[in-house]
Amino acid sequence: MTEIRRRAALASALALPAMHARAQAYPWRPERPVTLVVPWAAGGSTDQMARIAAAELEDALGQRFVVVNQPGASGSIGTRNVLQAARDGYTWAAGAAVDVGCYKVLGLLDTALSDWNLFFTVANVNTISVNPRAGFADFGALLAALQSRRDIAVGTAGQSSAGRNIMEAVRAAAPGVNYRHATYDGGNPAVLAAVAGEVPVVAQLLVEMAEMIRGRRLIPLAVQSDNPVMLQGFGEIPSIKRWLPNIPAPLNYFGLWFPRDVPAAVTQTATMVWEQKMATSTRLREYAEARAAVLSPLHGQAAYDQAWVMVRQTAWLYHDAGTARVVPDTVGIQRL
Repeated sequence: MTEIRRRAALASALALPAMHARAQAYPWRPERPVTLVVPWAAGGSTDQMARIAAAELEDALGQRFVVVNQPGASGSIGTRNVLQAARDGYTWAAGAAVDVGCYKVLGLLDTALSDWNLFFTVANVNTISVNPRAGFADFGALLAALQSRRDIAVGTAGQSSAGRNIMEAVRAAAPGVNYRHATYDGGNPAVLAAVAGEVPVVAQLLVEMAEMIRGRRLIPLAVQSDNPVMLQGFGEIPSIKRWLPNIPAPLNYFGLWFPRDVPAAVTQTATMVWEQKMATSTRLREYAEARAAVLSPLHGQAAYDQAWVMVRQTAWLYHDAGTARVVPDTVGIQRL
């Protein structure tokens, strides 16, 4: 992350005037507004990221990128709408790559990660937080309760969400864990439900909880990361590995994508924008720093390779938990 920021700062200082001059050289210039489908409710991590990315794309291409929220079925409804749209480059999707990679395993949508041209912006950290009145002093206390009770409600954004992923990883790493899964139409509704006391626990992304944590309306117990995470305006949040040293902690990549069979000029243009603008984006850098995310302007094969790690881990988590509709290795997803 430090190296990415160092390069971004250098490029911002030296190359921005030249970048503006090259803007007219993009092989594709959209002639009408581009639709960017966010398959989750407004205010969540995908929505936040997509609106920043849309602003950068508008600056680069001189055309509006209109963000449209289409929540439902763990993000698969909006993603399906992008798949069914005309393959002309005017309809893009946003989200977490692990969702797209696991929809087929869950029986939600017949698509795979390799069907898409991937353009990432940030990598997010999965987090478990509680309402201050829930009575859990740390993750160890919550873990003990999850192992001794079956009625603790945990709010998430749905079946294939980041919150479900971390809770199934906890279940796999700690024998006897049970929880009542309370699903919402996005990360922001799940977070607000925990703040209101509708559920005592929320498992989602740190970027979605950051403001409520800073305002002491949620208490973060653990992040799914190899090391503790420092959140601006709050302090250090411990790694879940303090209690579960063997739990996996892959990065959760978020970004934009469109089907592979759009015109080549669209893919070439998006690649140029990512290399010339997204990699040096002050908006994205400030967003990531404020929410303890990692600026990750990856695209192409590099993006696929990084996301594939979490897809493989998560697909088999679903299988082992009994929630998969399709055995992962029958659709080319081998166990790690």
